[in-house]
Amino acid sequence: MTSSELWSRATADRYDAEAAEMSSAAFLEPALAFLTELASGGRALEFAIGTGRVGVPLHERGVPVAGIELSEHMAAVLRRKIDEDTLPVTIGDMATTVVPGEFTLVYLVFNTITNLLTQDEQVECFRNAARHLAPGGRFVIELNVPPLRLLPPGQVAVPFDVSERHLGFDTFDLVEQILVSHHFTRDGDDGHYRPADSRHRYAWPAELDLMARIAGLELERRVADWDGTPFTQDSTKHISVWRKPA
Repeated sequence: MTSSELWSRATADRYDAEAAEMSSAAFLEPALAFLTELASGGRALEFAIGTGRVGVPLHERGVPVAGIELSEHMAAVLRRKIDEDTLPVTIGDMATTVVPGEFTLVYLVFNTITNLLTQDEQVECFRNAARHLAPGGRFVIELNVPPLRLLPPGQVAVPFDVSERHLGFDTFDLVEQILVSHHFTRDGDDGHYRPADSRHRYAWPAELDLMARIAGLELERRVADWDGTPFTQDSTKHISVWRKPA
């Protein structure tokens, strides 16, 4: 078992509602087009597939998809949408769990590699991706660039959402490369806010490239978003593609 925190039943049951905007067809279209092209007609494996926000519509595009998911509760929500024979999911962690067969694409979206809280586990995630890839296959990660430039001198917290129904901010341990995302979400109209937090290990693009090299993968492309916007020093996130040599 890795250090990833498990999603509870209550969190899994409300995940799709809270991620409704990210699950819309318009929002997902660039990511699905990007991943479909890289799959090149082969099979795709999603690490931390969750409730199938990306995996289910990718399958509907004609890409054979399988998944690995640590939380049985998240997988149970996915199973309400699609059956096991159509989109198989293995319960386990993305750093060590092995599923049968080879894939032309392994992908990991929405900052999920940061759920692994140590560098060693993140390295093993890369190795696990390489283990599943056919020669010439690609490993794709979507990840935010750590927003450390936003930290005022002497401060360790950065807000990322201040709205009527949600307050979110990150606090940083700069030595261990750990950030904690704090959320206060308004439930109903009674003025009550539901608190929640989650721990993550952030990593810079250059560190990920070294992890890829350890796993025998080569950087092929890095862009700022699913639309292919060039990645620059001002980009707030990146989509990185590493290739297993043929």
